[in-house]
Amino acid sequence: MGKIGFAGFGEVNTPVDVIVRKCKAAEEALKEEGFDLLSVYPIADDREEKQVTAASEKLMSEPLDALVVCVAGWIPTHAVVKVTEHFRHLPILLWGLCGWYEGDTLVTTADQAGTSGLRATFAGLGYRFKYLYDIIGRKTRSAEAAVYLRAAQTAKAMLHDKVGMAGYRDMNLYGTLYDGLSLKKKTGVEIETFEMLDIQQRYEKLDQAEVDRVVRERIMKWHFLKPAAEASMRKAAGYYLAVKQIAEERGYRSVSIKDVDGMKLLCGFPPAPIFMLLSEDGYTTVPENDSLGAVTQLIMNRLTGQRAGYLEFYEFFDSSVLAGVPDFVACDMIDGDTYTVLPAAFGLLDQGILNVSKLKTGTVTLSRLTFADGRYVMQTVLGRGKTPPKWEECGWDKPAPQLSALEIELPDVPRFADNVACQHYIVTYGDSRPQIRALCSILGIEVFEL
Repeated sequence: MGKIGFAGFGEVNTPVDVIVRKCKAAEEALKEEGFDLLSVYPIADDREEKQVTAASEKLMSEPLDALVVCVAGWIPTHAVVKVTEHFRHLPILLWGLCGWYEGDTLVTTADQAGTSGLRATFAGLGYRFKYLYDIIGRKTRSAEAAVYLRAAQTAKAMLHDKVGMAGYRDMNLYGTLYDGLSLKKKTGVEIETFEMLDIQQRYEKLDQAEVDRVVRERIMKWHFLKPAAEASMRKAAGYYLAVKQIAEERGYRSVSIKDVDGMKLLCGFPPAPIFMLLSEDGYTTVPENDSLGAVTQLIMNRLTGQRAGYLEFYEFFDSSVLAGVPDFVACDMIDGDTYTVLPAAFGLLDQGILNVSKLKTGTVTLSRLTFADGRYVMQTVLGRGKTPPKWEECGWDKPAPQLSALEIELPDVPRFADNVACQHYIVTYGDSRPQIRALCSILGIEVFEL
């Protein structure tokens, strides 16, 4: 991530040592949050505008991801705007500091006189900004500032993110369609397709010693509930290597593959272990050409650092939903150190290596980027994931596997069901809604909290 600009303001008649002390404390708080800052303070409204000019020149000397406007005391709006107008293309954090007590006397530098004059001005100028103000006696709000600034860095990073997708619109599903130009404009993400033929040709040319190495050093380390056929493991390793070659060459962060009408139909091989290996390598993965699901994963991966795996819905109950996977799960969702897998066949398909790992429980955030009538909306809901009851999906070899799943308690299942956008939702552990709100405010995407 790049640098964050930090501009500290205070009026020319306020004691300069007070402004410096307050700005220094805010600067150090942001550094403790892990940010690399390009700082300039104090900036006052001197009549010759020497400080404003010097500050602008310093802040423009390096590329920035966002700008912090730190108001340590009253400052006329014109002095601030003459700096911020150079950075109207960046997300801006308007952060008002606060006064302090000396004995029983409150001492203030009128920080919120400065911010209250600036908030409407920034809105009127069309800035993308967040407004925070500190309160005397409470901890400074640097943690909240950090959420917004990391979202700004995420928005910038996404301008160069690519999803690699083998094929398009698996099973002719409408929910996997996307509009490439508007998606690029709104999120920065590019979805780039590659051919199933490319995978197959690379698979046929692989060094078999490399295939053996993946089987031996990666696949055989998984916990198998019963032995898998050697041919299945070698296919998994070979197709994984072929897809990874493509991903590395083209700089993909996320991968989706045509599943039912692609790998399973044309290659006779369920691609679950390919996704499992890619997840271990750090890629986000989703099946069935789920375009907006893959973009949601990239967003949540950038915001949280998690793999942001997917779950799909099998049953709705009064106050919960059964969400599971018919094939694979992200490596950091499992409750344990390694995948638990089972060779199994479904319907007319050949035997594959199925992930049946137990999933971690606890607070989860379900999210899904949607697009309808020319408008992007991020749906999000907070739930509590718990171990599901014993269940099976009809059609698997008997005894049917216990698929990886969670029973997720939701605050309002009927409302969720009335607005559900797809069978796939992206899962992150913990409450990810603050990060989602921050990023979507920067990207201009509406957030719909269910």
